[in-house]
Amino acid sequence: MSFISYNIKHVAIALGAVAMCFFASCDDKKDVEEAHVDRSKLPTMKALNVSTLVSDSGITRYRATTPVWLVYTKVASPYWSFPKGVRLEKFSTDLKTEANIFCDKATYTTNQKLWQLDGNVRVTNIKGEKFKTDQLFWDQQNGKVYSDKLIEIHQKDCIIKGHGFESNESMTQYVIRHPEGIIPVSE
Repeated sequence: MSFISYNIKHVAIALGAVAMCFFASCDDKKDVEEAHVDRSKLPTMKALNVSTLVSDSGITRYRATTPVWLVYTKVASPYWSFPKGVRLEKFSTDLKTEANIFCDKATYTTNQKLWQLDGNVRVTNIKGEKFKTDQLFWDQQNGKVYSDKLIEIHQKDCIIKGHGFESNESMTQYVIRHPEGIIPVSE
């Protein structure tokens, strides 16, 4: 027998043995189920390092900057997710910055036009007042911003603290529902 035919014969025997082991092992695993992926739990879009302008009726209204933007459209209530935080800048009709908003995490429900901002929420309005809270809701449809959490408002001459807050969306006319105190600040 030549060297080549001897090696081919051994390779064929080895492949046959591997095939037998493979098919035998497949027969043993009769309880294996097919993988099921729920596509509604997967984003339909994922964008990284985004900076975008958002317009309403042809007028630039917002700038959004985020490291991760996920869009979910295959769910009952479609939404956008910003799991690594977002910076929003709200513009007036003459493109002046009315408010800056920062947070650690955000969700925007598209049908309700409702933002939920969570973790280290920071807002600065056109007057220079600074708002700090752990959670804030922005209802764009009704032009209202609100929270039931502790909020701190830093003004030029004082810091106001309280639980529960409601404001117009430019954060210039607001009410604290349960004030805890006003702390005077001297420069």
